[in-house]
This record gives sequence, structure tokens and C-alpha cells, in this order.
Amino acid sequence: MELDLTPKLAKEIYGGDGGAYYAWSPSELPMLREGNIGAGKLSLVKNGFALPRYSDSAKVAYVLQGSGVGGIVLPEKEEKVVAIKKGDAIALPFGVVTWWYNKDDADLVILFLGDTSKAHKSGSFTDFFLTGTNGIFTGFSTEFVGRAWDLDEGVVKSLVGSQKGNGIVKLDPSLKMPEPKKEHYNGMALNCEEAPLDVDIKNGGKVVVLNTKNLPLVGEVGLGADLVRLDGKAMCSPGFSCDSALQVTYIVRGSGRVQVVGVDGKRVLETTIKAGDLFIVPRFFVVSKIANDEGMDWFSIITTPNPIFTHLAGRTSVWKALSPEVLQAAFNVPAQVEEKFTSKRKAEEIFFPPPN
Repeated sequence: MELDLTPKLAKEIYGGDGGAYYAWSPSELPMLREGNIGAGKLSLVKNGFALPRYSDSAKVAYVLQGSGVGGIVLPEKEEKVVAIKKGDAIALPFGVVTWWYNKDDADLVILFLGDTSKAHKSGSFTDFFLTGTNGIFTGFSTEFVGRAWDLDEGVVKSLVGSQKGNGIVKLDPSLKMPEPKKEHYNGMALNCEEAPLDVDIKNGGKVVVLNTKNLPLVGEVGLGADLVRLDGKAMCSPGFSCDSALQVTYIVRGSGRVQVVGVDGKRVLETTIKAGDLFIVPRFFVVSKIANDEGMDWFSIITTPNPIFTHLAGRTSVWKALSPEVLQAAFNVPAQVEEKFTSKRKAEEIFFPPPN
């Protein structure tokens, strides 16, 4: 069966005065189901509040826009109240309860990418809300709720029936929410726009890799991630994941072109990608991107916490490691052609600036 790798935009699933939740459907993006990957996006307006919930999937959250506050409760741990802003990545293992709040004028937008191999539906996240019209309290009888929390019937009815919202609500500005604590941020989040760069190539691009060293919680999530910022007209070297990991890419800013080559040397994708697009590169397939004039940023998760990549061009490429005789035989070319092939790109690694 031929895989459809066409990039897709998210569609609204639910929302209201406080904001909206969007998701990518495996029926429209089949590689989500194929790779057991879920993808969603939360957008909160000023005073928007995403009600407390937990999910059937481990995730990485990435703040695409704005700033706000996140509440995170790991199993049998205290609540962590974290100030979040554009560029922050947060690892969310199984069993984590979260809430999100925006108190600023600008919208707060958070991307969620994660593993659905243990989810109810492959390729989709299922959230379980603690409160609201579809919260867990609505499913239990008054007797069960009353006995579990030692409450009388009137209090139970107030708890179950007072919140008329579903998933996302807009709070009264006078309601005071918990203040974030600086010490809660450490170990829970990492700002990819401010972290030390793993790759920095002049006129080429920059990379920050999220792994178990700089954010140990990603080990529990089972995913790695990176933020790549490609300069205008620069190229990202063709490469592939050599540890059988899938790469799920969300275009954060800008636009460009992408090509993916798969089995039997067949080009399986050639298209223009732009901000808001999500696409998935299958295991061992080779991908390369070229940014348009304004450059292009993307955030990716890789389905292993410490991914390993092989690049096919640049100073550290596999071609540089192979002996000249092997290359001449493999390409069936004379020595002078092989020398031209391997003598280039002696300085550049991963990213290539635009030609002069």
C-alpha cells in the first residue's frame, strides 16, 4: 500500500469562549496510525483555562506562541505550577494530570506530540477530564461520589453540576489562579530558544536537541525532540534515523520545500511546507528540506529518547567515511568524479548556506 505523507493542518475538535483544541486525524494523515503517533494543539485566549485532565498517551508539549501557566501533577507527587512561554518544551509522562491557563492578552498556543501505542485509538489522544460536563464526576452516581469524598448530597450536586463548560472555559478576571514557582520549572521544562545550541552553522541553521541529559523526564515519555531553525534559502542535509525511529515534524515558522525518498529509491514526497503543517517521515526514509527566503523553523519529536541520525551530505556524512575505491565502484565513476563528489562540503555539517 502506498503511504500518503502529504502534510496536513489541524482541525478544531472542541472549544468555546476560552479557546479551542485542535487535532490531526489519522483518517486524514494515515502515518499517525501507522506510526502510533498523536498530535494536537491547544489555543487559549486571555483568561482561557484548559480544565484538569489526564491522557492515555505520553507526550511532549511545546509552546508555539504566547505565555501562561501550566499545572502539572505527576502520579502521587505535589502539583508543579510552571510559568511557560514561547519555546518551552515540557515532557508529560503517562498518568500526568495537567491544566493550562492564559492570563495575557496574546493567545497561548501549545503543541502536543506523543506516542499512542498504548492509547485507546492508535494515532489519536484521548483525554479524561476531571471536571466539566464530560468530567469523571458526571459518570458516577451521587451515592458513589458522596461516599468516596465523604460529602452530603447538596455538595455533591454542586460539584457535579456547577461547571457547565467542556474542556476549555473562560474564567472571570477577578479569579486568582496559582502563581508559578521558579523552582518548579527546573526539571519540568526546557526553553529550546534559550538552551545551549547543539548545532550552530553560520548562514545555515541552529539546532537544540531535547534528550535525557537536558530534560530527564523525556526518558519516561520515551521520545526525543528538537527545535531546528533553518536560515533563509539554506538546506538541511539529506538524512535518516538509523535507530528505526519515526520523525514527526511540525512547521513552527516560515516555509520551504521538502523531499522524502523511500524504498527502491522512490521519491515519496515532494511539496511545499508552511507554518502549521504536520508531516511524518517513516523509519529509515531519507528527508531533506530547503527553506524559502524567510527561513523555516520546525519542532520534531523522534520516537526514541536519544535519537541517532545518519546524514548523507556534509562533513560528517557517511560518504566521507567510505574509501575512494568503494565509491568509485559503487557509482561506477572514474576517480576524478569521485574526488569532486567527496572534496566538497569539508566544513559544513548538517546545514548548507545558500549558494553564492
